[in-house]
Amino acid sequence: MKAIPFNQPTLAGTEIEYVREAAAAGLASGGPFTARCEAWLRESTGALAVHLSHSGTGALEASMILAGLGPGDEVIMPSFAYPTMATAAVRQGAEPVFADIEAATLGLDPAWAEAAIGPRTKAIVAVHYGGIACQIEELAALARANDLVLIEDAAQCIGASCGGRALGAIGDLGVYSFHHTKNVTCGEGGALLVSAESLCERAELVWDKGTDRRRFERGEVDSYRWVESGSSFTASELSAAYLWGQLEIAEQIAERRRAIWQSYHEAFAELEANGLARRPDVPGDRRHNGHLYYLLLPRAGDREPFIASLAADGVAATFHYVPLHDSPAGQRFGRVAGEMTQTDELSQRIVRLPLWADLDADSVQRVIEATQRAAERLAPAGA
Repeated sequence: MKAIPFNQPTLAGTEIEYVREAAAAGLASGGPFTARCEAWLRESTGALAVHLSHSGTGALEASMILAGLGPGDEVIMPSFAYPTMATAAVRQGAEPVFADIEAATLGLDPAWAEAAIGPRTKAIVAVHYGGIACQIEELAALARANDLVLIEDAAQCIGASCGGRALGAIGDLGVYSFHHTKNVTCGEGGALLVSAESLCERAELVWDKGTDRRRFERGEVDSYRWVESGSSFTASELSAAYLWGQLEIAEQIAERRRAIWQSYHEAFAELEANGLARRPDVPGDRRHNGHLYYLLLPRAGDREPFIASLAADGVAATFHYVPLHDSPAGQRFGRVAGEMTQTDELSQRIVRLPLWADLDADSVQRVIEATQRAAERLAPAGA
């Protein structure tokens, strides 16, 4: 029986046609496909400005420049996250300050974030795990009260929202990723969403190598100059062309993923009732995008045999982040503020199941049955 892979990108079928069109036009970057993608993202999120990037990492690095980070500054962030968020801060000379997550959404706990604020704090980074909003409104209020920049790492979140507002466009700055593991992809790519009006003009400068070239092209200045710290964050027009094919069916991709997510969720209700696993929690005002489905096992030691059991049934499952505060670079460049109880515990219990838009019904059922068998094998005798 053919194995079920953990992830597989969805193809719209128009991507290669659009790439050929872009190649024939001879534009390396900043062409019509880039403009279409940025307009689509602005309209769908409500962000004031959107800049397409060569990667989500690039967008994170730009956000740290725009936050005004420099040597001696601190940035509060969850330890349960991908390293690029912390690396982007370190590249500016700032120190990551790791705070604990809350159990419901695996996002930054506002109480621990508040406790971590000090005289050198310049920004807070909120991570929305798995396309489910963290307590972003509480974090936004905290940032406003302390005059801090709020950056949303919404890498997994295109098509997700909280209270009717698109994730990535609630904070001052937000970041999307279009890596091949994401719902919508161009292999490598990303976007910076700017929702703070005070940062819009600088964002354009930072994005284009620190120059005012775009103002020159619009006839606003008679020559373009180096006026800001920045880099070459712009996406290739070929990547944008591929991405446009994906964005045209982005909502269909999300709906299919949500349907698979819901099939898992309903099937594993009994496991949760019997104490064999904990399912994801989606608060009522959140709309997720079906990016991933995870289970939290009862004990850390359960994970390895659980994943091995799934593999024996031809199902590829995996865990997720090694907490940043436990990583060599995290210990070298950052520090911990407060307890890490939830981060330490939950990061060792999480298992992610296969979820991609073209996963057929038979495969979904195979995953469900294999997961149920794996969980039952872990149950104590007599349970």
